[in-house]
Amino acid sequence: MHKFISYITSILFALVGGIAVVLLHPVQVLAHRLGGYGPHKKVVELSGAVVMKLLVLIGTFVKYRGNREFPHDRPLIIVSNHQSNFDIPPIVLAFRKNHPKFIAKKELGKNFPSVSYNLNHGGSVLIDRDNQGQSIREIIKLGKYIEENNYSAVIFPEGTRSKDGKLKEFQPAGIKTLLRAAPSALVVPFAVNGNYKLHKYGMFPFWFGNRITYTTCDPIEPKEYKLEDLVAKIEEEIRSAMLNDY
Repeated sequence: MHKFISYITSILFALVGGIAVVLLHPVQVLAHRLGGYGPHKKVVELSGAVVMKLLVLIGTFVKYRGNREFPHDRPLIIVSNHQSNFDIPPIVLAFRKNHPKFIAKKELGKNFPSVSYNLNHGGSVLIDRDNQGQSIREIIKLGKYIEENNYSAVIFPEGTRSKDGKLKEFQPAGIKTLLRAAPSALVVPFAVNGNYKLHKYGMFPFWFGNRITYTTCDPIEPKEYKLEDLVAKIEEEIRSAMLNDY
């Protein structure tokens, strides 16, 4: 019975979401071409808000916790665990004042309306996970970009999404590269708890009746830690936020 309900609500979600993409994608393209960065950013934020609102169609309850205000006179490095593509919109919304840019796999740079366009034109970078040199160059480029503009970079150090919600081992290389390119950055751990449950039946249908919590942890001053200790601290903060959600 639950799976039947999940199919019905997921079809509704897909239909309404598809209509939203059809309407918002050309708006995003026009905003970028005619208005530049500012209007494009506003459309991306609107798209993220629409996605989060539509989750109610699949019975999803969303809760936000933690600080939502951060300094604008220095860049941020937002470090998040990764459970689903639905991890992206809440980060866009929670850190909209800090202009979040993403490190994404190159496969997302095409064939995904709205998402691909934003990744290609919004200041994010696309990396080839099979080409270490290319990945490092792109991450350095992003680090310099946020350093010059006091923007924020989002990194998922697990590499791939967790299908069972358990934290995978964090890979420190990307964080290290970002910190070298953006030495004045403040690190902010971001904990995602529950998105993986949406995929209990696979990529479709979405699990009906899920609860998701997004927690913005207290910022960390990276200059106070050695790299390995910093990564351990970030993991500890995210793990603690997830455990305290129950």
